[in-house]
Amino acid sequence: MLIVNQLSGGYDPRKPIIKNISFTVDRGQFVGILGPNGSGKSTLIKVISGILTATSGTVLIDGKNREDYTTKELAQKMAILPQLHAHAFSHSVRETVSIGRYPYQNSWFQTWSKEDEEAVTTAMEQTGIAQFKDQHLEFLSGGEQQRTFVAQALAQRADLLLLDEPTNHLDIEHQRKLMDMIRHEVVNNRLTVISIFHDMNLASLYCDQLLLLENGQISSMGEPHEVLKEKQVMEVYHTKVSSYPHPVLPKPQVTLIPELQEERQRTSKITAQQIKIRDEFVELQTSFPLKTVSSAVHNAGFGWFQTFINRAVNKNYMAEDAHEELKQYLEKYGFSPSNTVAMMTAVASKHVVVREFSSTSGSIVVAVTAGVGNAVDVSKAYERSEKPHIGTINTWVFVNGTLTDESFMQAMITATEAKVKALAIENIQDPVSKTTATGTSTDSVLIAATQREPFFEYAGTITGIGKLIGRGVFETTCIALQEYKRAKGVL
Repeated sequence: MLIVNQLSGGYDPRKPIIKNISFTVDRGQFVGILGPNGSGKSTLIKVISGILTATSGTVLIDGKNREDYTTKELAQKMAILPQLHAHAFSHSVRETVSIGRYPYQNSWFQTWSKEDEEAVTTAMEQTGIAQFKDQHLEFLSGGEQQRTFVAQALAQRADLLLLDEPTNHLDIEHQRKLMDMIRHEVVNNRLTVISIFHDMNLASLYCDQLLLLENGQISSMGEPHEVLKEKQVMEVYHTKVSSYPHPVLPKPQVTLIPELQEERQRTSKITAQQIKIRDEFVELQTSFPLKTVSSAVHNAGFGWFQTFINRAVNKNYMAEDAHEELKQYLEKYGFSPSNTVAMMTAVASKHVVVREFSSTSGSIVVAVTAGVGNAVDVSKAYERSEKPHIGTINTWVFVNGTLTDESFMQAMITATEAKVKALAIENIQDPVSKTTATGTSTDSVLIAATQREPFFEYAGTITGIGKLIGRGVFETTCIALQEYKRAKGVL
């Protein structure tokens, strides 16, 4: 569809802003152009479109040199949405969108057709501005004006659409609607789109390919996961960032890391004494957020939290929606659901075992409730058909230190292995298979870290912090299992 070969150009022929740019875009692809201010993004779009003259290189559209198209022929092939618009005259929304049909007219709108009318009406509906069709542009908000000019470009019904920050002035709802609509045209009607973005996360979500510019040249081009690498982005933008996967889509996202950090709390260590045992739950509240990964009922996965709850429920607990019921429970007791990780267990709160462990590597706090009425041997679980019920070994591990994402996952594995060993030592059996249990059907594990010194890159079983977690979880779980047996009259 589009071949850009060794393209250079800018406002001054003696000082080209873009230099030797080459890339190819297939029909039906969505390409996002990224780069810091002054990197040449808008200039590239203008040189491709012919608004600015190229000092060297070629632009081929459907195999034909752009220079060989007449003005109207080129307008039927390529539509452009510039960054800024000057309004020499006051037009209504419909009149503005109708200008997109000019390339199809033999004279100044003297040959208006049914196809022209349909293109204008459809474009206004797609961009959500049909309700404003009789209003004049100067009376619209910036976002409504922006959608009007996007509609004008769509009404042109060209095969190639060049956009310069199409979501400028739009709130997140209208950003999503506009980008969904453009993406729909790309996927279903094979529209080819090249768009400039300042928001690299939005570009990642919607684009097939990203082109990263630096000082008028291509720094990187490829799929979003190939371009939005932390080191690459930091080198181009000269700022610290962190890259992470989108929680729903297989797309990378980038977050800014401020240089100025808030003043750290003087007391930044978690101790066993901070864990409170209430009648209905075990509670820890911290003065600063902890980075957390867990398999909890409420707020599972990664996050930052300051409140941790292990709620004791009746062994016959049933709720149609346990997540919603637990959320309401937290609100009832004055906990913020968005700032709380919560688990549930059939073990009474008074039976929780809390221990603190330290070594030359660091220090941790471990809290375990161990109810094994629903103990399961994972290797034999496929032979069982009953539904899970509350029992639950819930394990909390609080690390006074900084964990990487890798060490968080290793800590989860280490803690789980230590729990399994404790079950074996305490001879906990699966009541159905009569073999050694490896856990219960509703276990939860939580690893939380202060993200202060010291730094732990790894937390496997033979690392310093891994040894501490292994020992801490094993010993605490053994004590909790013995407490469970005593409560049941087994010991």
